[in-house]
This record gives sequence, structure tokens and C-alpha cells, in this order.
Amino acid sequence: MSSPEFHSRIHASIADLNLQAALDGNAERRKKGRIAAFASLSDYQERRQQAHQVRSDVINHLDEFLAQFCENVTTNGISLHHAADANEAVSIFLDIARQHDAHLVAKSKSMVSEEVDLNRALEAAGLLPIETDLGEYIVQLRGERPSHIITPAVHLRRSEVGELFQQKLGIPHTEDISELTETARHVLRLVFLTADIGFSGVNFGVAETGTLCIVTNEGNGRMVTTVPPVHIALMGIERLVPTLDDLALMLSLLPRSATGQKLSVYTQLLHSPRRRNDSDGPRERHLILLDNGRKRLRNSPLSEILYCIRCGACLNACPVFREIGGHAYVGTDGRPAPYPGPIGSVVSPGLFGLQQFGQLARASTLCGACKEVCPVDIDLSRLLLRVRAGQGPSGQPHKTSPPFALTVGLNIFRLFATNPLLFTLVQRLAGLKSRLLSPRSSWMHLPAFTGWGYSKDFPRPALKPFHSRFIRKEMLDNRQPSPKTAANPSESPNIDVTKSLVDQFSEEIHTLGGQVIRVNSAQLAGQLVDQLNERGITKIHVDETGALYKSSLQESGISIIHEPDNTVRCGMTAALAGIADTGTILVTSGEDHPLTASLLPETHITILKASAILPSLPEALRLPEVRQASAAVLITGPSRTADIEMTLTIGVHGPKELIVLLVDDL
Repeated sequence: MSSPEFHSRIHASIADLNLQAALDGNAERRKKGRIAAFASLSDYQERRQQAHQVRSDVINHLDEFLAQFCENVTTNGISLHHAADANEAVSIFLDIARQHDAHLVAKSKSMVSEEVDLNRALEAAGLLPIETDLGEYIVQLRGERPSHIITPAVHLRRSEVGELFQQKLGIPHTEDISELTETARHVLRLVFLTADIGFSGVNFGVAETGTLCIVTNEGNGRMVTTVPPVHIALMGIERLVPTLDDLALMLSLLPRSATGQKLSVYTQLLHSPRRRNDSDGPRERHLILLDNGRKRLRNSPLSEILYCIRCGACLNACPVFREIGGHAYVGTDGRPAPYPGPIGSVVSPGLFGLQQFGQLARASTLCGACKEVCPVDIDLSRLLLRVRAGQGPSGQPHKTSPPFALTVGLNIFRLFATNPLLFTLVQRLAGLKSRLLSPRSSWMHLPAFTGWGYSKDFPRPALKPFHSRFIRKEMLDNRQPSPKTAANPSESPNIDVTKSLVDQFSEEIHTLGGQVIRVNSAQLAGQLVDQLNERGITKIHVDETGALYKSSLQESGISIIHEPDNTVRCGMTAALAGIADTGTILVTSGEDHPLTASLLPETHITILKASAILPSLPEALRLPEVRQASAAVLITGPSRTADIEMTLTIGVHGPKELIVLLVDDL
């Protein structure tokens, strides 16, 4: 049976009108965004099945892929650490911090850090961890855990955030989301610039290259992995893909499922710490690989849950989560579950015990919506049933004794259900009786000790059996005119195959809120100066490409700097490539290629050759420069967030403006 605390949280959530409005807004916007994003993938189901197979292969051969990944990570120069459990992970982190006499830790969003309760452990050791994702920062100020895997503050309204910032940050009360976001940008910028350690999770590790892939929208993920002198990443051992092609597949699914984007604003590919000739980046990168029950879970009936890529789509689709939110998911002792929603109702019992978190699987209608939206086709309904049956990592069912009244009721039901004629007769009588006694659908409440009636209404029995209703519906459907033949699924109505890569790229950039200006090489310097003068910019952070236009810039009164400077309003870089179908530019680290030039200023200007535009992500990831760089970044529009009431706000920690100078003959 479920614990009283679990039921209490559920009732409190349902009665909270602000929470209901917030959850409804999240679900509706996420649903629409997801549908729109996947409309551009005509082969979505094929990709979904392929992704399922990739994740299955990784989990089934985890030891081999881990060995390959660890070897390449070490070869790349990243310091590798293995943690069997949460205590070891925290201990390793604290050892690294002591070696550097660290105090301030700038954290990017990481659910695995919630799993090991990292913030509490660091604070107990005298360190100051600051969450830098806007939603995470909000819930940290409130002393709460995240309510959602992707949108941590989904349970809050703007008025509550305004009151919080007034109390904690001392600003005048406002409910203007852009002002609240700007306040967070201002406060957290100092954290990035002064942190001793930057911390992040890892979305994917690539076995063949030892690559750490981190996906974010706000820019804080780039900040914590680029600006502080030490970067520590914490990664679950299951978060692997075999190759960069497999990574491209996952990246075509994850952002669409999570936030309704074709590609997140920032996709980082980290290979090593700062190299001798690099312009910026951390001097040390550390990777902590965490087991914490995953190998045990892998050998259990719940092993398929390890396929999860943490997109959060199942939370947005779940009718139960939409009513109760993430904070209602607690263990039998009232302790919050590290992972909420349908996915958390399997992960939490799988990693931390059926006795403690098995009750979460009861918070599900088993409607199958979670499986339908899962981008890697995890059969969550089946896994939830296994948790309910007490099947966990131990391999032994966790036996519970059902209430006596429920046992008697089920035995009586079995008597009728095994006799078709008797079942039909009883169903008709029950349906007729329910309508005579009560016109409401909630026609009968059984005592609380059976479970029914405590938080659920017994459904009104149907007057006719399902089979009869189905046959009638089929006959009616056959009378209707046949629908038009469906289009070939390989032909997407949203893709114009005659459109040039340049046109497609430009349209995608415009849709994302960026700007493309086409020029030839003779016009480039003048156009650059015009853009700066238009914005009143007199100082610019440039890479080696900008140095080519030094004289033109200086003649216009614009000074050039090559070192990171928080007061500079514009940064200029050269893009290695562009990606047409997502409107993405690819920037790599290296000598005279400061990544901070595309990150710290509020305006980012990049120069891209028209001939360097590629059709899609896989072609970009195959470029040799990507593997050779210590870090590469895929940039898809200006930085953005929707962490407050799902309201899109441009410009968080990264640039507010992206301008692409597209050169035809450079």
C-alpha cells in the first residue's frame, strides 16, 4: 500500500490552483512544441527504433563500451574517476576540491547530482555550490528540489518568482519575466567568472572518441565547462553511445522530445582540458563515472529503463504528473524521489529500492502515453507493472499482502470473468443499475481500505460489452468513404528538396531569432563595422579571423581585444561549418580561437563561408577538426530559456543576439 505522506502530497497538489495552472501550461506548450519539432522528421519512427536498438546494444554490452570509452577519455587527457555509489562520488569531488583549495562551485543542471545529493554534501564540507540554470537557481533559492527533469521550476508562477527574487536578491518586486531573467544573468555572471570549479552532468559519452557531450540552452553549461580553471563532470555509466553517428541520431531526438527544438542552442563536444596553444578553457577536466546501482539494475527485469536519455517527454504526457507535479513523488518515509514522473517511478525503485519507492508506480493510469512519446521507445507501462508486481534488481519479488476485502473482491470477479455468459449478464445489470441509482459517473465509493474510494472513483460499468460496441463501430466505419491515400512517409511536406542549403540555413537562423547577412569578401569589413556602429560598440573580442580586419576596425574607432573581458559587448568568431536543416553553426577551440568570444558578450557575430554549409548534423560531426579540437560547440541561435511559466526569453547567460555574416567567396 502507499504511504500516508504520498497520499497527502497528492491531495495537496490537486488542491493547489497555482500548481494546477502551472502544470497545465507546461503540458500544453510542451505537447505543441514537440509535435511541431517532429513534423520535420518524416522518418521519426525509424529513428526511434534505431535509437532503441543503439541503447539496447549499449546496455547489453555495457562493459565493452565502458572499457573503450574509458581508454579514449584517458588518452584525451581527461582525469577519470570511478564511483561505486553516491558516497564515493562525493568523496572524489571533495578530494579534487581540496587539491585546488576550492570554495565556490558553479553548477550546471544535472539530475545525477540530485541523485547523489551533491549540493547538501558540498555545503556540509564548507563549499558553496551555486546552481546556474535559471530554473535550478530558483528552486535552490527556495530550498527545494527540481519538480521536473527539464524544467525544474515548472510548479511556480511568475508572481512567486518575483516575490522570491525580491526577498533573496533585494530587487524591487516585478513579475516581468525578462527582468527576472536579466537579474539572474547579472547575479550569476560573477559566479561564472570567480568560481574555482565548474560542474556539469553529461548527456552522452561517445565510446569511439572519448567525447563528453553536454546539451543546454541558456549558456550556463558552456560557462561552467569553459571559464573556471577546473571542470568536473559527473556521468552515469549507462549514458553511452558507440559512435559520433549514433550521437547525431540521439541529438535528432533528444531536443525535439525535451524542449521542442530541432537542436538545443548549445551542444558541446568536449575532448580534453585546455591544450598548450588553446586560447581558453579549463586547465583540468575530471570525469566521475557513477554506478550507484546501475549494474545491478542492468541485470534485473527493469533493465530497459537504462535506455532513458532523460528528455522528460513522459512527464509532459503523463496525466498523473500533470495533476500532481514532481514534488508529490516521495518514498515511504517522505523522502523526495530523485527522479519524478513515469520515468522516476521505475528509476527510483530500481536504483534505491522497491521498499522505499515502489509505491510511485501506483501513480500511473497505465494509459501508455509515456511509451508513445518516448524517443527511444521504452515500454514504461510494462516496467511500471513490473514494479507494482515487486520485480526489482534483486531478482526476487517484493511481496506484499493485499487487503482482505480486495482479495475477496478479486476472487468474486474471477468467478464471473471466467464465464462469458455470466460476465455479460452481470455487466449489463451493473450498468443499468448504476444509471438508475446515480446519473453521475462517480457512482460508487468503496471503503478506503480497498484502495478504491480513497483517491479514485470506481468507473461506471458500460451497458454493453466492449466486443459489441467494437463490432458496431466497425460497421459504421465501413460505411464511411475511404480516406485519401497517405503520403509516402519518406516524403516530408515541410522540406523543399529544391531549396539551396544557403536558403534553408538562412530560414532556420531567422526562425531561431538570429540574423543572416550575405556579403562578398570585399564587403565584409564594411558590413562588420556597420553592425558594430549600429549598436554603439567600440570594443570587440575577436579570434584570428577578426585580426584580418584590424585596420578597418581601428579606423572606425573600434578596439580589438583577444582575452576574455566581461565588459565587452560583442564577440566575433569564424565558424568551421553551418548546418542547413537546423540553422546551426560549428565553432571549435584552438590557438587564437577563444570560445569565450562566442559566449561572454551579449552579441555574437560569426563569419561563415557559404560553401561550408552542410546538409545535416552527421556530416558536421564527421569533420576531422571536430575530433582534433579540445572542444567544439554547435550553436543554434541566441541563448534562451523558458523556465518561468514556459515563457520563451532570449538571452540568458549566453549572447542575446546572433549575427551570421555569410560570405559567398571568402
